[in-house]
Amino acid sequence: MTRILLIETSTALCSVALAEDGRIVATRESAEPRVHAAMTAPYVKEVLGDRSVRDLDAVCVGKGPGSYTGLRVGVSTAKGLCFGAGIPLLSVGTLDTLVYQARAEGLLPEGCRYVVPMIDARRMEVYSAVFTPDARQIRETKPEIIDASSFADLLSEGPVLFIGDGVDKCREVLASPRACFAPCAPKAASMAVPAFAAFREGRFENVAYFEPFYLKEFVATVPRRNLFSALGK
Repeated sequence: MTRILLIETSTALCSVALAEDGRIVATRESAEPRVHAAMTAPYVKEVLGDRSVRDLDAVCVGKGPGSYTGLRVGVSTAKGLCFGAGIPLLSVGTLDTLVYQARAEGLLPEGCRYVVPMIDARRMEVYSAVFTPDARQIRETKPEIIDASSFADLLSEGPVLFIGDGVDKCREVLASPRACFAPCAPKAASMAVPAFAAFREGRFENVAYFEPFYLKEFVATVPRRNLFSALGK
């Protein structure tokens, strides 16, 4: 039996699952704000039950793009578990997870030509990519600002599913009847298919040097009132 722990913390949803031979046997999730640091480790303990980390064959973590803090928590937890137990580390892109989630939950519209997973960024910006319904990525992951002309080329060919926590930005500006929307956060359970494929193919990450895929450099900012205080004004 192959047993993989799945951790997805790249968005507001803190999600952990345990899969055995591709079948999900336990999950824990919370969408409460800012609980990732407090709840990821307890959720790992809960899904393992009476098993130990050494009973796992690998740990798979959502690698992003997404929240800087959430990604750091998930990746740090996964690396710590792998290092301590001497087991392989796997990773699955956040956008890939959303595509597999659409497939598993029957969200693909009839005649779907493309799936566009998107993670909320700032203002009208999202992190997105383009996949075929069979989960093959055909456009690179990138940040983009959504306007009325966005994805017009895809929508001209047929129904397109937009999925993720950034789709509300599209819903506001895309008027095409071919645009279908599935607002949701990526779940750890939806990582099982690509995680087991990576395990079978030996696509392991370097536990010491693996870093999340932030897509953009993290920039620490100082609240305006604190900035003026720091400047003595």
